[in-house]
Amino acid sequence: MSYSSSSDTPPAPAPRRWWTLVTVGLAQLIVVLDATVVNIALPSAQTDLGFSDGDRQWVITAYSLAFASLLLLGGRLSDLIGRKRTFIIGLIGFAAASALGGAAGSFEVLIAARALQGAFGALLAPTALAVLTTTFTIPKERARAFGVFGAIAGAGGAVGLVLGGVLTEQLDWRWNLYINVVIAAVAIAGAAVFVPRIQRTGPRPRLDVPGTILVSGALFSIVYGFSNAETDGWDSPATWGFLAGAVVLLVAFVLWQRRAAHPLLPLGILVDRNRAASYSAILIAGAGMFGIFLFVTYYLQTSLGFSPMQTGFAFLPMIAMLVLAAQLSTNLLLPRFGPKTMVPIGMTLGVVAMLLLTRLDLESSYVANVLPALIIMGLTMGTIMPAAMQTATLGVDRSFAGVASAMVNTSQQIGGSIGTALLNTLAATAAADYVSGHLPATAATAAHAAVAGYTTAYVWGAGFFLVGGILTALLYRRRGHGVSIAFASAARDNAGEPEPVIVG
Repeated sequence: MSYSSSSDTPPAPAPRRWWTLVTVGLAQLIVVLDATVVNIALPSAQTDLGFSDGDRQWVITAYSLAFASLLLLGGRLSDLIGRKRTFIIGLIGFAAASALGGAAGSFEVLIAARALQGAFGALLAPTALAVLTTTFTIPKERARAFGVFGAIAGAGGAVGLVLGGVLTEQLDWRWNLYINVVIAAVAIAGAAVFVPRIQRTGPRPRLDVPGTILVSGALFSIVYGFSNAETDGWDSPATWGFLAGAVVLLVAFVLWQRRAAHPLLPLGILVDRNRAASYSAILIAGAGMFGIFLFVTYYLQTSLGFSPMQTGFAFLPMIAMLVLAAQLSTNLLLPRFGPKTMVPIGMTLGVVAMLLLTRLDLESSYVANVLPALIIMGLTMGTIMPAAMQTATLGVDRSFAGVASAMVNTSQQIGGSIGTALLNTLAATAAADYVSGHLPATAATAAHAAVAGYTTAYVWGAGFFLVGGILTALLYRRRGHGVSIAFASAARDNAGEPEPVIVG
């Protein structure tokens, strides 16, 4: 089977595709903002439900474990049972789980609801991207649509911080979960009307059960291993044991995919250089993005004394620049220069933003010191995410669009888990070293130690982006060498397969 657009003629454009984009954008928003909107609500939820500091991490971990481990299964299910049906099921399930969490009267119910959110999010996120991939087939329109979608994917975490601060201070921590019900209700109505139903033209493929078990176990082990490294350290058996198990399961998964009659993730999708570069870019950008949200949030609240709402609004300039950069990149710059130029430029901007953040201290101000770095980080994410997401899904056989889209979400989620665990560990170690070298440990020493820890994290974050810039510059093909955004239409013109029927 081929995985390039040269053998996969796109369907005729859906008549209400721009309304489809609005619907898909809402679905993407609730999945992405949920990674951060709950963080700000955690102190209030802890006071209300009475759980310990040690248990607090499970409000985040329960979601990320279910989400990451089931993403490829969710993407493949959308290929098997139909994207419109899967999309609506994902929205309904996510809304129901959010309502359960908002109404939780105990810690155990809240954790169960967060795990359910993650499971339905794993169904919803790749399906949303697959719907976008198969709906927008005209190159200019596709670029515009992915500009919007990529901006939402990049800015969703910051939107979560803004929304979380407002809802927690003005209403109640439970509204950080209830808000998903409101957004999902609108998206469900939009999906019923505007998401096209594609009529299957061939035999229904089967689900690769062994492959699903292997890769789900591997992804669970990766996220759990890195999450455990945050709390118990890298020498904990639960850390290195799960990470080692993940390697074994991933090797077994690859070997199985080479012989499976109906592979969950055909390896041809991954070995394409452009897609491999795109997945790598998304993983690295995810690690850097989560680091920015985590440590800048800590810095603003603990070092500069910002309230949760002030912290959220402090990220608004970054969101504005991200949206602007995403539109300029996808509509003007990416078609002209291609991802081989644009993604490394975005990575370079990420290095600059991180290095600017290393200059922060207890006397720094938001306007003079933090704001320039956030603006450049907005340009970074707006340049990287839409280009990488569009290239990662370009030219994939429609029957595997869901699982290829799931790889985008998986890369971002794994990047976030790796980045958070590594940077947290490095920051904590640097802070401890600072205190031991500046005894006695006074409150002032602790404050300076925290900033020293953040600075170490930013230096390593700059290293992530530097590696990402070099890697993507080497991996992406030059324009005209293989399928690329600029030449997708030429590949489509040479295709000869019949078009599937879109039922509006």
